Amino acid sequence: MRIESINIGRAERIAVGDRSMETGIFKNPVPGPVRLATDGFPGDAILNSRHHGGVDQAVYAYSLDDYDWWAGQTDREFFPGLFGENLTIRGLPTDMHVGDRLLIGEVVLEATAPRIPCGIFAARMDDPGFGMTFRKAERPGIYFRVLNEGEVSVGDAVTAVETSEHNVTILDLFRYKYRVTHEAGELRRCLEAPIAERMRSDIEQKLASL
Repeated sequence: MRIESINIGRAERIAVGDRSMETGIFKNPVPGPVRLATDGFPGDAILNSRHHGGVDQAVYAYSLDDYDWWAGQTDREFFPGLFGENLTIRGLPTDMHVGDRLLIGEVVLEATAPRIPCGIFAARMDDPGFGMTFRKAERPGIYFRVLNEGEVSVGDAVTAVETSEHNVTILDLFRYKYRVTHEAGELRRCLEAPIAERMRSDIEQKLASL
C-alpha cells in the first residue's frame, strides 16, 4: 500500500436543496510532508463537529482501488479527495477490523468507524440519490484515530497490521446504521471493540432501548 494523495479542506459554501451551507468536504491535494496530529491534519476545515472530526475520527481514508471501482460503474470521473477523504491510499482494503492499524513511517493509525453519507455528501456529488448509491456499494472508506503522530508524504509506504482481539469490521458498523432491528448480543459485541465514540454512543442508546 502507498499514499497516493494527501487532501486538506478549507471552508467553502455548497447548495444543499434550498439552503446554502459551509462545508469542509472539498479537499485539495497537498504534496507533503504534512504533520498529522492526534486531532488530524492542521488547517483541515471541520465545520460540523457533531458528525466529523475529533480524536476518534481524526483521519478519513479512502481506497484508490475503490475509486477505480466507482469509475467502472459510471461514466463520471472519480479522483482523490472527491469523497472528502484526507488520505487516498492505493491498496487500502474496503473492509478492515476495528482496531486494525496502519503504519506510515512513525505514524500509527487505528481503524474506528465507517463513513456514513449525508446530505452534504450527496450535494458534493451533485446527485440527491447518491447516499443510497453509496450505501448499496458498501465501500464507505474508513475513519482512523491517530495513535502516534508524525509526518506523512505522498508516496509513503503504508503497512497494515491486523488485530485478532476484536471481531467487528468496518462493514459490520456500516450495516448496523441501516438495520431496522437489532439484537442485544450483536450490539454488545460492537461495544467491545475500540469503535469511535460517536458510534459507541449511538449503539449504547440503541442497546438501552431494547
